[in-house]
Amino acid sequence: MRAGQRFAAWLALLPLLASAAGDPAAGRKLFASCANCHAVGPGARHGFGPQLNGLLGRKAGSLPGYAFSPAMKASGLVWTEATLTAFLRDPNAVVPGTKMRYWGLGIDEQKVAGLLAYLAQAER
Repeated sequence: MRAGQRFAAWLALLPLLASAAGDPAAGRKLFASCANCHAVGPGARHGFGPQLNGLLGRKAGSLPGYAFSPAMKASGLVWTEATLTAFLRDPNAVVPGTKMRYWGLGIDEQKVAGLLAYLAQAER
């Protein structure tokens, strides 16, 4: 199965996952591993990865001041719950050539929902 086919398969499952409310407290704990590269909240700055404030609704690879991979810039993705969920599960399948070196959250819907809830809450 090619990367595009895997991504389409994940997108087909996402309406079921999006309906599950995430726990922002659990997402905050999970984000601790993301914080090695990313920041969120007041005063967030780029690190090894871009800061994540205002992520949902933003075009992938478009945040000023961060050197995104050519693959991310050319991806055409807009970060929605669906695209971010798929990316968190398998970054390289969604954006082949991304420089994000994270192997994904597996298929644990609660983890993904919690992380999305935390990101949405933290940027306020």
